Amino acid sequence: MFHAIAQATTTALTWDVQVRKILRQGTSRFELDVGFQTAAQRVVLFGPSGAGKTQTLRMITGIVAPDQARIAVAGRLLCDTDRGVHTSPQQRHLAYVFQDYALFPHLTVIQNVAFALRKGLRNPGKAVDDPRVARWMASFHLEAIAGHYPHQISGGQRQRTALARALVTEPTALLLDEPFAALDKRLRERLRDELRDLQTQLGLPLLLITHDDDDVGRLAEQVVFIEAGRVVEGPGRHDELQA
Repeated sequence: MFHAIAQATTTALTWDVQVRKILRQGTSRFELDVGFQTAAQRVVLFGPSGAGKTQTLRMITGIVAPDQARIAVAGRLLCDTDRGVHTSPQQRHLAYVFQDYALFPHLTVIQNVAFALRKGLRNPGKAVDDPRVARWMASFHLEAIAGHYPHQISGGQRQRTALARALVTEPTALLLDEPFAALDKRLRERLRDELRDLQTQLGLPLLLITHDDDDVGRLAEQVVFIEAGRVVEGPGRHDELQA
């Protein structure tokens, strides 16, 4: 279904994003106008809390509807309001890992991973038998805690479970919202390396948002600086910006 809706775009660009939206809450008004184009595989949206990074990510995934947008990822046009192209979040086939991981507390680790593959309204049973689930359970070393519930496992294990659930559907790209914010320093350092190695191994486009300089230094091939709903500098290669 997706291929019938998508339109061709410039294949050299991994990320081609222009999103605009007016956000209102009570009497306050926030205008978001973010745009960037890059062929980089690992892109970091960097900026302070409240800059509009999460809203940008949610518009890319289709969770939030923009007022105006053109969004293309890995050569696929996902949204173009001027041309009347509006694909659903499911049709975009992007994996989105929330800041709090959004694991289901009443499901075990293996059920959470299998949830992304469910058909219909029923939750996966506890006896999951699917080679796709088995692959990612093994890749993230989750077999020993397959029957545990989210409250019974560590922060790092919860993050790995969320990543396994995101990747089990073989998405077009992986988007992460502050994935290390709730972890201690040593665990953050290790998981940054694991995420970088995973992205390199899979060749999967990665878009990550953070306000942590260390995330930028370790993970960014390209950085887009966002402040008060605008791109203030970027995109630019991180090593060039630090020179």
